Amino acid sequence: MLNVVSLMGRLTKAPELRQTTTNIPVASFTVAVDRDFTGKDGERETDFVPCVAWKRTGEFVAKHFDKGSLIALTGRLQIRSYTDKSGEKRSIAEVIADTVYFAGSKEKKPDTGFTEMEADGNLPF
Repeated sequence: MLNVVSLMGRLTKAPELRQTTTNIPVASFTVAVDRDFTGKDGERETDFVPCVAWKRTGEFVAKHFDKGSLIALTGRLQIRSYTDKSGEKRSIAEVIADTVYFAGSKEKKPDTGFTEMEADGNLPF
């Protein structure tokens, strides 16, 4: 059997790092992935893929990635069931990330032509 998923996209918000009851770190995050084709209106649609990273991989994601970060990952698809607060049985598909990569350089702040001191209002004159 083969279950391999590869994704590259941007994080929709900062990863959420938490600990299980046995103190195992786990990070949850969502990756926005554009589809390769456009719809009838000429716009690309986007899929929002829930992802989970465990242990050191989860800590790495939480430490080094933030909202809008470009991320590439490989992992496996997992379908799990749970009961929500109202007692309804639900299912969710998520990618369990095994390997995570930086897919782009850090975004630079736009050059305003001012030094940091001047931008803070501390003008030298």
